[in-house]
Amino acid sequence: MTSTSESELGARPTARLGPRHLGRFNRRGLWTLYCKEVKRFLSVFTQTVIAPAVTMLLFLAIFTLALGRGGVEIGGVPYSEFLAPGLVMMAIIQHSFANTSSSLLISKVQGNIVDVLMPPLSAGELTLGFLGGGVTRGAIVGIVATLGMWIFVPVRIHDPLAVLWFGLNAALLLSLLGMIGGIWADKFDHIAGVTNFVIVPFSFLSGTFYSVERLPESWRFVAHLNPFFYQIDGFRYGFIGHHDGNLTLGAILLGGINLCLFLIVYRMFASGYKLKA
Repeated sequence: MTSTSESELGARPTARLGPRHLGRFNRRGLWTLYCKEVKRFLSVFTQTVIAPAVTMLLFLAIFTLALGRGGVEIGGVPYSEFLAPGLVMMAIIQHSFANTSSSLLISKVQGNIVDVLMPPLSAGELTLGFLGGGVTRGAIVGIVATLGMWIFVPVRIHDPLAVLWFGLNAALLLSLLGMIGGIWADKFDHIAGVTNFVIVPFSFLSGTFYSVERLPESWRFVAHLNPFFYQIDGFRYGFIGHHDGNLTLGAILLGGINLCLFLIVYRMFASGYKLKA
């Protein structure tokens, strides 16, 4: 009988090891990046989820007390019911953007962006991983805000498909914008400027607190040029059945914008724009 040496026994497992075949699509790497992005904001759940929901409830209380007294109705529903979906969408918009922009910018400032770029992840997988984290945070914040408002305002869903489509596309659009901002920005002041002078004004002036049909004709035209208007208008329709704009146009427009933004982010990752020295 031929004995097997210890060196041969030790060599057998090593012989089986080799480069891991990842295939055309690195699913494990993508899943790992997505989980990292989700755990990043869940580790400070109070700051990233609970605080935004409380802020939206304060908006609801303030505007309902100021404008909703005396039986004021918009779109055939009490003002508080009209306002609630707009506030939920505003929370989705702001925090989808905040998640992806802060993740990329913090990694760049701290110098650990290389930990994301070194693994065998393609530009498309990097885009999808960060995008998934932003959409997840936006969805969770939106759900928590809706449940919080449900305590004070009757929440009825008129069209679930509209709620899903416009809510998802809003989270996608702002997550992609956040990625573009995070890659472009060199310091936190840059992102703060985009948030304060672009994201917040566009979300506030898109019909969150009022119906754009009550605006003068010239301002109504300007409101319809704002893509955030179609997000909020379609999302609100999903809850109360009232809309001020063309829902089909809004749905197609948001899908087209998201496709263009996805291609821009993909190209930024592929070229290493402001990511690789």
